[in-house]
Amino acid sequence: MINQINLADIRSFVLIAKLGNFTKAAEELEVSRSHVSRQISNLEAQMGVTLLIRTTRTLKLTDAGNAFYQQCEQSLHGIDQALLAAVDDVESVRGEIKINCVGGYLGEELIAQVASDFMFKHPDVSIDLDFSSHRVDLIEEDFDIAFRMGKLDDAGFVARKLLDIEMGTLASPKYLQRYGTPSHPKELAQHHCLTGSVKKWSFISSDDTQKVDTQVHGHLQCKNGRVLVKGALNGNGIIRVPTIYCQDEIAEGELQEVFEHWKIPTVDFSAIYPRDKYQPKRLRTFISFVKDYFDRL
Repeated sequence: MINQINLADIRSFVLIAKLGNFTKAAEELEVSRSHVSRQISNLEAQMGVTLLIRTTRTLKLTDAGNAFYQQCEQSLHGIDQALLAAVDDVESVRGEIKINCVGGYLGEELIAQVASDFMFKHPDVSIDLDFSSHRVDLIEEDFDIAFRMGKLDDAGFVARKLLDIEMGTLASPKYLQRYGTPSHPKELAQHHCLTGSVKKWSFISSDDTQKVDTQVHGHLQCKNGRVLVKGALNGNGIIRVPTIYCQDEIAEGELQEVFEHWKIPTVDFSAIYPRDKYQPKRLRTFISFVKDYFDRL
């Protein structure tokens, strides 16, 4: 019985009880008087309860009708507030944005700066910024947006490319003086390498005619790019990282490219978020803000 009752009939009943008149309720609902009369008849029939006593001159709530009215009015107010809050979520730049991002320079410098600038512009927004090495599940782990390197395979998400990340195979001069400079990627197997999660390093020859994959052994393994850069600066091995992580160190000669005739394909850096026709305005605004920020770089 309960599952068959129409919420619109309950709304009409509450309005009639509040206004004390079928005609006024019909006018406010912009329907005919006969329509609201049928709604009340259907509601009473489904409930098996008389809610209103109607004569040609008077309209009076029964005891059951009065109790039903009191509870329904309060409950409908709660529903209306929930609807307004949901609409406000779509129309106002407020609330929390939960972000996942790679760490290192990209997360701790670029995305952290974007988040800080956005919060300053929109003080009603709060941000939960997570630097997790693993590829989080945005839906299961309740993230609004993630920033990732590499290609996106899941068609259920939108990937907005922000940057082409230049990759480098780098070492310090003192490491190369001590262990020699490899001339071919396959020689990395005989060298100390400092690695993140990727142990198979791919290379393309400078003339784009050859591709080589080589498996490396991590003498230091860490998924944080800053740690790898520090290890390379200390002469502990060869690293493969985005050159944006260590531009100053490369410019000052503290780190240098290992290979002269081999290069690494660029990697996409993208904002990833679920397909949602009715995105909260805070997220739509943040995505636009991120795009504008990276367009200026």
